[in-house]
Amino acid sequence: MKTRRHFLQSSTAVVALPVLESFGFRRFASAAAPVTPPKRLVFLGFGWGITESSWYPDITTPGPDYTLPDGLKPLERHKADFSVVQGLWNKYSNEGHWGSTMWLTGANRYSQPGQSFHNSVSADQVAAARLGMETRFGSLQLTGDESGDPSGHGPGLSLAWDISGKPLGGQKGPVEAFQRLFSKDTTPIETQRAMLAQKRSVLDTVLENARSLQGGLNRTDKAKLEEYFQGIRDIETRLGKDEQWIGVPQPEAPLDEPKPGMTGREEIKLMYDIMIAAMQTDSTRVLTYRQPVGTLMKSLDLKVHPHDMSHYHSTLGEKLDASQRRDLAQSELLAGFIDKLKSTAEADGSSLFDHVALAYGSNIRTGHELSNCPTILTGRGAGLKLGHNIVAPKDTPLCNAWLSLLHGVGVEVERHGDSSGVLKEILA
Repeated sequence: MKTRRHFLQSSTAVVALPVLESFGFRRFASAAAPVTPPKRLVFLGFGWGITESSWYPDITTPGPDYTLPDGLKPLERHKADFSVVQGLWNKYSNEGHWGSTMWLTGANRYSQPGQSFHNSVSADQVAAARLGMETRFGSLQLTGDESGDPSGHGPGLSLAWDISGKPLGGQKGPVEAFQRLFSKDTTPIETQRAMLAQKRSVLDTVLENARSLQGGLNRTDKAKLEEYFQGIRDIETRLGKDEQWIGVPQPEAPLDEPKPGMTGREEIKLMYDIMIAAMQTDSTRVLTYRQPVGTLMKSLDLKVHPHDMSHYHSTLGEKLDASQRRDLAQSELLAGFIDKLKSTAEADGSSLFDHVALAYGSNIRTGHELSNCPTILTGRGAGLKLGHNIVAPKDTPLCNAWLSLLHGVGVEVERHGDSSGVLKEILA
């Protein structure tokens, strides 16, 4: 297996070696330069937007010398290390309650004739096809436990959508996320191989039967069958990755297993810790987190319904107060996440922050407003201009920013979604 980890193998087991200096993980007098840490891409999405008047910097003071607005004040200590980007939007978005459905895709939901909903591949999955080749998990999709929690995200199971525009599920809450990453599989290796072989056999039979249907189909049915074949190819890819990692033990968790029942503010904080652990152990290099808003508000003892909060313009008062307190809590949590990215050391002495490109935001500005999507970019992993209030040219697609991030982490695709090119304004 081609990875930077090394293993000892006997006839009955595979044991991971510790990270050894001799393999280039630590610099010492007679060694060559250490292995360069990998690039990572992280998307943090939330619903119901933000408080316009106290979240966005003054649009007339672009550049580094802007005044940080009250809603972002908890990020003050990181002001030189993140940029607020204004003026970006997904031009095809027209649903004011969908904070994440099209956020990373930029798709036109009506682009398929006769269909009322269509989506395309999300930016994280474009990255995962390249950055996920050497890790146990090509990508990690995390979500808040949103059962009974209106969080303003819209259709989807996570922030991620596959190449066919189908929703990808994710781990709900810290316990599921931790177990996905660090729970040990005690199934004997030969049994694991037999189970994979059985899955492949079933897949081969299904594929053979599907191919026998190809003749005589009309154009619509052929398109549907091709979509089906793409789904089969996706399953084959996942089986191949599972096969690659048979017998390779999962890493020791750098944090304790979380207790069940954690929600709201503490849930988000712990999910951030788990994301740090996933990157620290190189379990994955592409992560998304669809954050809960309803439970966050409950944990802040806010009685206002999240949807009503997003329409604070109508009555102000407690709705506006709830919106602003929500902003502060989210900014405080983000500041803590950046703290840990900066303090978590890589093998070469740099930090996780030096190799991460992170986007934080929503497809909703506020109420039902979908232009000027709230966007914060941070991390030194993609060559971004940090410490600036950046005002994009009028009608700039949000996907231009995603295309720039993809290029910055080494994924050289020609376009993404409705992008018209890279967003030069965010590049250092």
